[in-house]
Amino acid sequence: MAKRESFFQIRLQENIEELKSLYLGLYHDEHAFAFFLAMLGEAYRARKASLRQRDLSRKEHPDYRMSQRMLGMMLYAENFAGDLAGVQKKLPYIKECGVNYLHLMPLLDSPEGKSDGGYAVSDFRRVRPDLGTMDDLEKLISACHRRDIMVCLDFVMNHTSDEHAWAKDARQGDPVAQARYFFYDNWDIPDQFQKDLPEVFPVTAPGNYTYLEDCGKIVMTSFFPFQWDLNYANPMVLNDMTDNLLYLANRGVDVIRLDAVPYIWKTCGTNCRNLPEVHTVVRIMKLACEIVCPSVMLLGEVVMEPKEVVPYFGSPERPECDMLYNVTAMCTIWHTLATRDVRLLRHQIEQIENLPAAYLFQNYLRCHDDIGWGLDYGFLGGFGMSEAPHKKYLNDWFTGKWFGSPSRGELYNDIEMLQDARLCGTTASLCGIEAAEFEQNEEALRTALAADLMLHALMLTLKGVPVLYSGDEIGMLNNYSYHEDPKRFSDSRNIHRGQFDWVLSEQRHTPGTTASALFEGLSDLICIRKKNDVFRSDAPMYAVDVENERILGIGRTYGDRTLLGLFNVSPEHSRAVIETAAWEELTDPDRVFVAGEQTRMEYWLEPYGFRWLIRKNVQHEEA
Repeated sequence: MAKRESFFQIRLQENIEELKSLYLGLYHDEHAFAFFLAMLGEAYRARKASLRQRDLSRKEHPDYRMSQRMLGMMLYAENFAGDLAGVQKKLPYIKECGVNYLHLMPLLDSPEGKSDGGYAVSDFRRVRPDLGTMDDLEKLISACHRRDIMVCLDFVMNHTSDEHAWAKDARQGDPVAQARYFFYDNWDIPDQFQKDLPEVFPVTAPGNYTYLEDCGKIVMTSFFPFQWDLNYANPMVLNDMTDNLLYLANRGVDVIRLDAVPYIWKTCGTNCRNLPEVHTVVRIMKLACEIVCPSVMLLGEVVMEPKEVVPYFGSPERPECDMLYNVTAMCTIWHTLATRDVRLLRHQIEQIENLPAAYLFQNYLRCHDDIGWGLDYGFLGGFGMSEAPHKKYLNDWFTGKWFGSPSRGELYNDIEMLQDARLCGTTASLCGIEAAEFEQNEEALRTALAADLMLHALMLTLKGVPVLYSGDEIGMLNNYSYHEDPKRFSDSRNIHRGQFDWVLSEQRHTPGTTASALFEGLSDLICIRKKNDVFRSDAPMYAVDVENERILGIGRTYGDRTLLGLFNVSPEHSRAVIETAAWEELTDPDRVFVAGEQTRMEYWLEPYGFRWLIRKNVQHEEA
C-alpha cells in the first residue's frame, strides 16, 4: 500500500506547482482546489492493480503510440454486434482486421429520441441499458487488453442531456444545479452573447438558447435544445467532470475522446470558440491523468481549420491532447478525388512537415460524422476555386448529380441560402462501388475498387494513427433503410451508420467478390505497413513533387530507409517523374529499379494506382 501511494505522491509533486498555478489562475478558489486534489487521490486509490501496472509499463515505453503497428477501427456497438457482449464475441474478427485500437462510439446512457447519436449524456457512469452494463464494458475492455487492443471511449465535455440529474435539479429551481449551466431570467445577456455567437446547426437546431416553459428560465443550448451547455467558469463543473473522466479511465479505457472541446468556455463578446481558458481546462485534465492514470491518452475532437487545431497539442513540454482528429485530411482527400488535383493535399502536408515529432494525428477516410468542406479556400482561390461554388461542385459530385460522377452520397444540413451543406455516405459508395454494382458494370467496379484501395493506402501512409470505419474493410454500401425509420429519417448521417453486414463479411476470403478484393487488399497493405518502421508516426513526412498534379508524392524517412508513396487520383494512366534510385516496390518485392545515369526517371501508374517504393539511404550505404 505504501509503495502504491508513493507513485501517486511522486507524480503529484512533479506536477503540483503547474497544476496549482493553472487552477487558481482560472478560479481563485483554494477550497475548490483542495477538493480537486482530494478527488485525484480517491481516483488513484480506486484504480485497479492491473491498470496501475499498465500505467508503469506505458511510462517505461512511451513511444508505443508511435509504432507503425498501430491501427484503429471505430464502430457502434449496437450496429456491429447488438451490444457490448456481442462486440466481445466478435473480437477475433476485429483482431483479424489487424486492429489494436478500438474506438467504441458513444455508449453511455442517453435518452432515446433525443440523444444526438449518444452525445446527450444523462449519466456518465452508466452504460445505455440496451447495450449492457458498466460491468459488461469492463469485461469487454479486459478482453481487449488480453488481445493487446487499446480501447477509446467518447467523453462529452461541453454539455449534458436535459435528463441528467444536474439538469433535473436545475429545472426544479436548485440554484447550485443551475450554476452548473447558463441559466437566465430574461433575454438581456443571451442577446448580448448572440451578437458574436455562431450557430452550430442553423438548420436542424437554430439559435443558441432554449426557453424552458416549466421553470420560466432560459438556458444555453449551443447544439440541440436537449443538450445544456456546462459552465466551466464554475470550478464545481471542472471538478466533477474530471472525476467522471477518471471514473471512465478506471474502467480501463485507454484513450478518452474529448468531444467538441473547442466550445467548452463561454465569454460574452467572443465567438466562444477556442478561447485561452479552453486550453487551460484541457491542460488541467491532462495533468490529472498524468497523476492518476498516466497511460491514458486524451484524443481531441477539434473540427476547425488547421490553424485552430494544432494548438490543442499544447507543447512538447506542456502537452494538452496526446492525439488529435485530422478532420482536415479527411475532407481534403475527398476534395482531391473529386478534383483530380493534389495541390491542396500537398500544400497541407507541407504545412505539418515541421511539427514536433511527438504530435500525433488520428487519420481516417470516413467516420461516424458527415464530411464538412472546411478547406483552405485562401489557397484554392489561387487556382480559381471560390468557396460557395466549389462546395456546390463537391456536393454535386459526391451525390451523383454531376455528369459522369460514380459517387452516391447524401447531403446533411442542406439549405440553399447558406450554401454550406455537408456530405454523408460510406467510402465504398462515395468511391463508386455502389453505382458500379447496381449497373453491373465490371469495368467501373474495377475502377471503383482501385480508388477505394488507393485512398486507404494514402491514409495508411500519412503521419499518425490510421483508423478504419467499421464496414469499410468489406465495402459496405450506403444504408437507405433509415428513410423508413421514424426515429432516424431526419438525420442523413444514418446513411453510413447502418447495421454491420455479417453476411457480406463471410465473402471476405471468397475470390472475385468485392468484399474479398477490399479485405484481402487492405490486409496486405496493413501487413506491409506493420513490418516497415518507415511508417512510424514519428518518422518525418514530406511532400514530393513528381511533376504531375494528378499524382501525390509522399516521402517518409526513418533510420536507413526512405519511402516514396505515389498515388494517382485520376481514372487515367498517369506519369510521375521521380528520383532515379534502387527502388524496391513493397507491394511487389521482386521488382527493383536499378539506378541509371539520369537523375530522374519516369514512373507510370494505372488509373487510381498507387505504389510504395522503398530504398536504402545513400549516406548509410557510404558509411
